[in-house]
Amino acid sequence: MAELSRADIAAMRRTYSESPLDDLPVDPLEAFHQWLHEAHMNPVVVEANAMVLSTVDHLGEITSRTVLLKDVSQHGFTFFTSYTSRKGRAIHSQPNVSLLFPWYAMERQISISGIAERVSREESEQYFAQRPWVNQIGAWASRQSDRLESRDILEARWKAAAEKWPEGTAVPTPPEWGGYRVFPVSIEFWQGRFSRLHDRIRYERPSHERGSTEWEIHRYYP
Repeated sequence: MAELSRADIAAMRRTYSESPLDDLPVDPLEAFHQWLHEAHMNPVVVEANAMVLSTVDHLGEITSRTVLLKDVSQHGFTFFTSYTSRKGRAIHSQPNVSLLFPWYAMERQISISGIAERVSREESEQYFAQRPWVNQIGAWASRQSDRLESRDILEARWKAAAEKWPEGTAVPTPPEWGGYRVFPVSIEFWQGRFSRLHDRIRYERPSHERGSTEWEIHRYYP
């Protein structure tokens, strides 16, 4: 197998375009919706709502993985998962998390720091009921983040769940499955610029109280 040399890796770089970031709205969520729409409409971007979630567990170990944004409002950014997964256990012990939307093809990214908390059971069940049947069955088949001895075991669990709840029947929401909403305390918009003089505009809450709609806007060195 061909391997890239250290020099090859070090030489990996590209020149960014000249796209200034100086016309963002006062409301960061309005700016987010605008950028998300543009990413969604860009044919090169794969899953515009994919975001990297980083957590810290009770031992201080940091882990990152990709999850899908399923709702955004003044209350925060919502995703769904297993509460007993690695990410769920980490959030339980330390709710401070970060989100990253890396839209490389557009030379853009949005990074968010916030506090994760569970959504209501009703909201989780409403969303679960809207999921495709195969995804619902998959949630029952997977013991997310647990060690798996073989692929056969997972497929057998999926088959058993599919037989218990055939396609077309109502599949209940697993008790350990549900949503988290990340209440943002800072939202940073990054735009690649020529000569690595990138633009960074960060919205920061002066107060972390729920219901606060005030933001301070600052520009940072790249």
